[in-house]
Amino acid sequence: MGVSASPAPTLRSGPDAMMTVKLSCPLGHKCEETRDDVTYRCAWFTQLRGQNPQSGEEIDERACAMSWMPILMIENAKTTRGTNAAVDSFRNAMERSNQFTAQLLLGKSQ
Repeated sequence: MGVSASPAPTLRSGPDAMMTVKLSCPLGHKCEETRDDVTYRCAWFTQLRGQNPQSGEEIDERACAMSWMPILMIENAKTTRGTNAAVDSFRNAMERSNQFTAQLLLGKSQ
């Protein structure tokens, strides 16, 4: 997941082929750097805690905010689907209630 302090991931493209991949900032900067007893940290270097929406495993790590975007977009889509289901359920309940009220009113007026 993006740029982090963890060791560089390895990719396998064949049965025995291995390649080391080192991630770097597309803006040409470092997320965190210490010089002269001062730590310089990018404003986008953020900590994310929670549950990965794809795997369900717990997340508690720091990385560039841009690298968190895919996970956050997946979580947002998941939440939106849940909200849509709740709104549909509420609409159906209101429709039944309105039909019942209309039948009561029509029955009283006749």
